[in-house]
Amino acid sequence: MFNNKFTNYILLAVILIITSTSNTLAQDTITTNTQVDSTKIDTIVIRRKHYKIKHIPRGVELVSPKISFKNTKPLSKRFKRFRPPSFWEEINKLSLSISEVAFFNWKAGGNNSVSVIANGRFERNYKFRYINWKNILNLRFGSNAQEGQKPRKTDDAIRFSSAFSYRRDTISNWYYSAKANFNTQFSNGFKYPDRDTPISRFMAPGYFFFGAGTSYIPENKKFILYMSPITLKSTFVLDQNLADKGAYGVQKAILDANGNVISPGKTKLVELGLLINHSWEKEIYKNVEMDHRISLYTDYLNSFGNIDIDWELKFKLIVNKYISANIGTHVIYDDDILFDPIKNENGIVIDEGVQRIQFKQIIGVGVEYNF
Repeated sequence: MFNNKFTNYILLAVILIITSTSNTLAQDTITTNTQVDSTKIDTIVIRRKHYKIKHIPRGVELVSPKISFKNTKPLSKRFKRFRPPSFWEEINKLSLSISEVAFFNWKAGGNNSVSVIANGRFERNYKFRYINWKNILNLRFGSNAQEGQKPRKTDDAIRFSSAFSYRRDTISNWYYSAKANFNTQFSNGFKYPDRDTPISRFMAPGYFFFGAGTSYIPENKKFILYMSPITLKSTFVLDQNLADKGAYGVQKAILDANGNVISPGKTKLVELGLLINHSWEKEIYKNVEMDHRISLYTDYLNSFGNIDIDWELKFKLIVNKYISANIGTHVIYDDDILFDPIKNENGIVIDEGVQRIQFKQIIGVGVEYNF
């Protein structure tokens, strides 16, 4: 009986507690009047005086925090500021090669002589994904002075080339290309010892090539193979005296029996043909660089099969950053350039002459500056 009453009292108490708290435990919606907790929490820093270590355990090495510049060395190279990457490559080279021979009480005999060749090479190249644009300007001039003689020209060239290439994807090394070349010289050339009658001048001759084709340009290699089935070659002889003689392949003047000019010679010759260019720069040994360039051209209209050759091969032996030795050869064959014409008693040319291979060799030691 007691147990039943006690149980009923407990059940009644539980029901009263549940009924009184039902308003707070059961909600149909989220309360929107809840206040944001704005309790501010601060960090309290307790500083304590530092004491020196009186007893240092064995095996502990303490280093005194001192700054020393005894082992500091100055920069060997000038500091360069950071520059954003560019797809343009700039190459500027100036070189001066000198060779000299001097005699003093030399029983075997000989003439003192000095030869100087100045060379400038400037490149502006652009390469990014599908486009490769290469521009080269090469300027050369050389002179030789011997004892008892006036200076003579030994080298003279102005060469400019621009090749624009495009490829369809970044995997292939084959490009669609268009290329333009221009070649001439600075000053008059003579057949020494004759210094009165120039055999060449500025733009006499001058050569201009323009064509389109395909190029093979492998990645990370200075190797270019260019083939153009359609190339326009223009030969300029802007000196009328040379043009009247038919120099460098242009149509010569028409003369009467006494040698008087009836119709002046042409100053321009235009040809259309096939052009192949190949250039390759490579370090074949340590501090030995090779520069190989060759151009092959044949005309479709006038003399198809006769190939004009322009081949340069150079080796550069690097001593240090500024001093180098150069060994080079240059071979030219052009069937429009004739040698040894035959004249009659009146000085009229009766035989134009024959074609010959032109060969030049250069050996020198000089200084070079890149900027």
